[in-house]
Amino acid sequence: QVQLVESGGGLVQTGGSLRLSCVGSGRTVTVNSRGMGWFRQTPGKEREFVAAITWTGGRTYYVDSVKGRFTISRDNAKNTVYLQMNSLKPEDTAVYYCAASQSLYTTRRPENLNEYGYWGQGTQVTVSS
Repeated sequence: QVQLVESGGGLVQTGGSLRLSCVGSGRTVTVNSRGMGWFRQTPGKEREFVAAITWTGGRTYYVDSVKGRFTISRDNAKNTVYLQMNSLKPEDTAVYYCAASQSLYTTRRPENLNEYGYWGQGTQVTVSS
C-alpha cells in the first residue's frame, strides 16, 4: 500500500512551471494533521530537502536554491499538499517525493529527511534547456 501519492510531474522547458500534488493513502497517513515536506533526488545523489510546511500551513521552509521560485501550500479540507514550481531550471530536474512527519501537529526539524515517516513513490520532473 502506497503511503502518499504524488502527481503533476512532467517535462517542461527552462522558465516554465509545474504544480505537484500529494495526498495521503487512506487512514494510514493523516495529511491534515502532520507537517509535510517535499524532497528531490537525482541518480547517484542523496535525497535533498526542498520545502516544508507546518500542519496548519502557518509557516513554510525552503532550501535556498528554490526560494522565490517554489511555493509549498496545503488545503487541509482536501487533505492535500502542493508544490508550485515556477521559473524552472535544468538543475531542478529530479524525482520529487512528498513526505509526512512522523509526529502529529509538529515537525521538529523540517529540513531533515529523518523527521519524516511516510513517503510517496515520487514523480519525475524534467526541465530541458
